[in-house]
Amino acid sequence: MDSPSTHSNQFESLVLEHHIRVRAFVRTLGVEADWVDDIAQEAFLKAYLDWESYDQTRDFGKWVRGIAANIVRNEIRKQARRQRILNSDLVKMILAEGKGDQSAWDHLPLEILKTCMSKLNQLNRTIVEYRYREGLNASEIAEQTERTSANIRQMLIRVRRQLRLCVERQLALES
Repeated sequence: MDSPSTHSNQFESLVLEHHIRVRAFVRTLGVEADWVDDIAQEAFLKAYLDWESYDQTRDFGKWVRGIAANIVRNEIRKQARRQRILNSDLVKMILAEGKGDQSAWDHLPLEILKTCMSKLNQLNRTIVEYRYREGLNASEIAEQTERTSANIRQMLIRVRRQLRLCVERQLALES
């Protein structure tokens, strides 16, 4: 059995040998350039932690690229979950602004929400997307839009109200 330092030296030389190809592979999977190094590092870290399970008769590069591919698959699943949560959060946000009987809101068709979102001006749509798609808080949105966080909070209150009223009108038209 190898000593820990032999293991580390062997692993380090394999990383040096394969890191460029692993990074290139991750990039070809469609990962944004800013995240390629993070995904590649995570793959190498996982490979290091799982070193005991690695069959040293196999190609190390292929093994670590497989790990990187699995990490990207997991990121895609996380993103898909965030997309579903976005819709849920946006509906909850509108419901929070609603008054009176909420039963009409229980089965809100997503198309109504999309229609109402499309009626927002570009700035309001961007603010809603920053808040509910990207999960940014008012201070972070303020930085992105060069506004104050107090201004962003007020804009969010107004745009949520505007969306609620639009959805109510659309539901009334469908009844």
